Amino acid sequence: MRICAIGDPHGSLDKIRQIPLDDIDLILLTGDLGKADLARKMAFEKIKRAKEGLPEKEYSSSMKKRAYMQAHNSSVKIVKYLARKAPVMTIYGNVEAPRGKVRKQAKELSIELPFLDESLSSIPGVRIINNRVANFNGIRIGGLEYFIDTNWVRDFKPKDFQRRMASAKKDTEKAKRILKWFNQLDILITHQPPYGILDKVGAPAPMHWRGKHAGSKEILDYIKRKQPAYLFCGHIHEGEGKKKIGKTEVHNLGVASYKVIEF
Repeated sequence: MRICAIGDPHGSLDKIRQIPLDDIDLILLTGDLGKADLARKMAFEKIKRAKEGLPEKEYSSSMKKRAYMQAHNSSVKIVKYLARKAPVMTIYGNVEAPRGKVRKQAKELSIELPFLDESLSSIPGVRIINNRVANFNGIRIGGLEYFIDTNWVRDFKPKDFQRRMASAKKDTEKAKRILKWFNQLDILITHQPPYGILDKVGAPAPMHWRGKHAGSKEILDYIKRKQPAYLFCGHIHEGEGKKKIGKTEVHNLGVASYKVIEF
């Protein structure tokens, strides 16, 4: 059986089309499916202004909707293309938004927004495996959706530190419970890398972030203890590469890079 793991597509259908998929039995995706240029621009502008002590810039409802729909529509296009080649399993990265967040944003903007899980699940052969274990012909595959680990908040010290730390504590405890429930896996798919492994921030991130480790200590702890055969991740694109943690091969697949494995 041949499995192809693909790093964060970010809406780059041209790159995805270059991946040879004719003899592939299953495709795995590490999240950040869609193009997020508008959302990224707004987020980095917010960080920059906060660092300079400037008031937060207000974006119009139409601009926010444009950013959301850019990511949504390009995500669907990418996954539809891949699902014509082989069954697809994916997790959510930081580009994708869960239903609760989408509902809140739609209410604040007084607009309607489509749910990504509905759009993707309507595509034959596609499974979203956020925080789930999927069994594919006897291979145990765990999918852990993106979360902010408490170590990220401590290291990156965002302006709203107390609020972000409180949220990160809840998310980290949830991730810890999920990883414990996963127990032994053959493959783990995460969005961010393990802490200290292929996770050093570089350009185009803000200068005061560069050189720091943006991975998760909870993921690192799980890998050290349970030693799945493979961990596939993305998120820190400049960290693209391969390293081993004991028996586990860790692959940061960057933007639409890929790795084919055989079981």
